[in-house]
Amino acid sequence: MVDRRDVLMATGVAGLVAAAGGAATAKPGGSGGAGRLSTPPEAIVETKHGKVRGAVRDGIFVFKGVPYGKDTGGAARFLPPQPPAAWTGVRAALSYGACCPQMVRAGWQNSETAFIYDWDDGFAGEDCLKLNVWSPGPGKGARPVMFWIHGGGYEAGSAQELPGYDGERLARRGDVVVVSVNHRLGPFGFLDLSEFGGDRYGLSANAGMLDLVLALEWVKANAAAFGGDPGKVTIFGQSGGGAKVSNLMAMPSAKGLFHRAIVQSGSLLEIGDTARSRQLAQVVLKELGIGRGELDRLTGVSAADLIKAGEAARKEMPKPPAGRINLHWGPTLDGTAIPGAWGGGAPALSADVPMIVGSCLNEYSPSLGNPALEDMGEDQARGMAKAIAGASPAAWDVFRAAHPKARPVEVLSVLVSSQFRAPAVAQARRKGAQGKAPAWLYRFDYNPASVLDGRVRAFHCAELAYCFDNVDRCLNATGGTAEARALAGRVADAWVAFARTGDPNHRGLPRWPAVSASATPNMLFDAKCAVVEDPDARERAALVA
Repeated sequence: MVDRRDVLMATGVAGLVAAAGGAATAKPGGSGGAGRLSTPPEAIVETKHGKVRGAVRDGIFVFKGVPYGKDTGGAARFLPPQPPAAWTGVRAALSYGACCPQMVRAGWQNSETAFIYDWDDGFAGEDCLKLNVWSPGPGKGARPVMFWIHGGGYEAGSAQELPGYDGERLARRGDVVVVSVNHRLGPFGFLDLSEFGGDRYGLSANAGMLDLVLALEWVKANAAAFGGDPGKVTIFGQSGGGAKVSNLMAMPSAKGLFHRAIVQSGSLLEIGDTARSRQLAQVVLKELGIGRGELDRLTGVSAADLIKAGEAARKEMPKPPAGRINLHWGPTLDGTAIPGAWGGGAPALSADVPMIVGSCLNEYSPSLGNPALEDMGEDQARGMAKAIAGASPAAWDVFRAAHPKARPVEVLSVLVSSQFRAPAVAQARRKGAQGKAPAWLYRFDYNPASVLDGRVRAFHCAELAYCFDNVDRCLNATGGTAEARALAGRVADAWVAFARTGDPNHRGLPRWPAVSASATPNMLFDAKCAVVEDPDARERAALVA
């Protein structure tokens, strides 16, 4: 049995939770890292709901906490999101908005983990339908829009939680508009009350996903005012954010609101059914002492008590078999908001949407936050591989043969991380088999050896600093070396090229072919990038043999 959150918490993922020489001059994060900052009249933009005022940092216009929906608290709880009310005057958009209420992050209790991730947990509130925009020039041009969806599964995280999410450098480097978004999570976004509340709560199981659709509708209506092209929108996300990208590709209400998609360490191809989501709701109601005919009482339950009930319900739910990732909270195949998913192949709804799909080599990195595990023996590693991933002795032997000089902890890391890798390959292949828009597959392998004695490896979230060109905002995780900056240039330029043209190839990388019916080429992002045909096919096969 694998509880994805528990496994990754052990590795520090609490809250799951151009050519190389062409990189721009690096600047650290925070206001202190800017060479120049102002709030001039030019930083006032008129949206469809009213005017907002942002700031200008080193030539990039930044707007934070812009409302795209009404408050979701009180009587609006669990209901589909609504556009914000119009306002008069100029609204300040200078700081991040509220994050959806959620469990307190346990990762702070581990010094190494907190050091690597360097979280910013912000403040919580149900008035959380807010987004952030970085633009090289509002009202001018028609730049690609890159719409970022945060990770943390479906129960944690925010648009500001990691320093790598900051869109300033990506906007500058790629001449793109970057948007990031908060939305409802956990019981606030995915509590299925359809069995008890009738039509009123008929879409409550997917309210958090409907928030993202509303945010994309906001982009369609307002992108041009910020210098973006509403006809060239790329949705991209990591971990739970990648799963949300996959879901949006199967949602009728999202069709036409985006034109490219990137799934990073989030190829979760199965979505829960109503039997499970309704069972979870029953347990939540029981924990709150609310009967079937008393749903109106839910609007008066404090956010803290709803979170507590959701966590208690999570622990009571049946556990999945070994080797299967379990997110607990998540969307539901309700036949309306999400009528289908990836289980039977790539969704026809988004057949014309090209994709980049991939994962990190060491999604599970056990000695990050627990240095003693770096020296584990072969027997201990074998035992952990069986307990966590259900790996047989024969499967271990295949992974060991593929990595003959690796420490046992490294073999264990790659083996367990196949739970992310295998579905990423499957997703890219399903997209390729559709025969419409192409899919490109990658694996991020880079280990910043100067940090924590090389134990950081290509951990879950490692690629974020690179695809956002934020190596220097993420010094704790990258080391800020010239080698890391060069790699960031290659990765970020691939993401930008894809957003601009639908093809990630650029002159700073080896030629990167798309996945086809006969080939599964992988871009391996490392100090030296290379394209390799299905580099771990034997290992993945061994886990399911």
